[in-house]
Amino acid sequence: MQGGKLGLGEGTALYIGAVLGPGVLALPALAAAAAGPASVVAWAGLLALSIPVAVAFAALGARFPDGGGVSTFVSRAFGARAAACVGWWFYAGVPVGVLAGAMVGGSYVAEALGLGGGAGLVGAAVILAAAFAANSVGLQLSGRIQLALMALLVLLLVVATATAAPHAAAAHFTPFMPGGWTSVGSAAVVLFYAFSGWEAASHLSAEFHRPKRNLPLATGMTLAVVSALYIALSTVTIAVLGPAAGRSDVPLMLLMERGFGSGARLLTAVAAVCLSFGAVNTYIAGAARLGAALGRDGALPRWLAKGGSAGQVPRRSLSLQALLTAALTGVVAVAGIELDPLMRATSAFLAAVTAAGMAAAVVLLPRRRPLWWAAVVAVGFTVVVLLFSGRLLALPLVVAGGAVLYARQRPASAGRAAEETPSTTSTRAPVGSGRS
Repeated sequence: MQGGKLGLGEGTALYIGAVLGPGVLALPALAAAAAGPASVVAWAGLLALSIPVAVAFAALGARFPDGGGVSTFVSRAFGARAAACVGWWFYAGVPVGVLAGAMVGGSYVAEALGLGGGAGLVGAAVILAAAFAANSVGLQLSGRIQLALMALLVLLLVVATATAAPHAAAAHFTPFMPGGWTSVGSAAVVLFYAFSGWEAASHLSAEFHRPKRNLPLATGMTLAVVSALYIALSTVTIAVLGPAAGRSDVPLMLLMERGFGSGARLLTAVAAVCLSFGAVNTYIAGAARLGAALGRDGALPRWLAKGGSAGQVPRRSLSLQALLTAALTGVVAVAGIELDPLMRATSAFLAAVTAAGMAAAVVLLPRRRPLWWAAVVAVGFTVVVLLFSGRLLALPLVVAGGAVLYARQRPASAGRAAEETPSTTSTRAPVGSGRS
């Protein structure tokens, strides 16, 4: 199967942008505030457990490339109703997540330029507008832009870590776990935002040229790059900044200032824009294609389905995402909602999506093979993260209720039309078949 036009380089850049993302700008501080130096345990644990998630999603995407992403996999494993709930989780979570990501980038730019907090939200709006504009042109051009930005970003992060490392102090790791093991779990919940790009990238599987070959390669290269950067950056942040790591909104800027001095502010702003745009760009691309797939399958209004084929631009779904994101931005501006609750809400949605996707992998992948065992481990991992989400679990439950109510209220003619529309999500694979 040849698939779409997205090459290995552009696809890898989109994957790195989704998984690395702007979380690396703020999450070291949020995790350090929750667990102190022990936050490095949460980083390492989530990194290790994200490997089975990544390889399972790569296996599913290579077998069943479709814009529906996780929703497609769940449909094949558990049926259309479950797929609709999962699709709604991701579609509803993306406006929250991309706003949070853009806010991180905007706050860094505002800090670097010495501007107030209001300027940070303006910067976030500019990043969002640029990402929506890039996606409206087409994914191939968007991927090329991201490839250049990710190369610059990786270089900046490597240099920042290397130049700050000589300022490390062993004393900054004591006391190591001031809040106990539960604090590590709390840190893991917010850090899940940093490891949750795989389900977003799954919606791009049909856009890859030769997905069976290129999608696993892109996944492997992304894992290598992200693993090295996360481990190095999280450890050096604690070692160099100590308690200050949990008290700053801009820990990467503090880190770069140790290595470069005051001139680091401009470099940090550039890194912030690259990180934020990369993640926002990929999530928007995934959500736009998911909306078209859900419209095609009857889980959302059918007018959203236009432009959902590989290589096309789903502008109606993209426009709806833009409207939802703009409305949420207005609410955040008026209510003064801060970054942490937005990231935790996003993590709750994405953990629910990932858990459903991994459960589908257990059903669809060949049993008792290495990939199947990876999916089993990933299910347990994401369920634990969900349990630590606490009251935020109400968010995916409410959205799932909305999906069920929509399915019941939908006109019978729409339901018949959805059933008659050829779709890769409409055929359920035999248990453990692993067909391609």
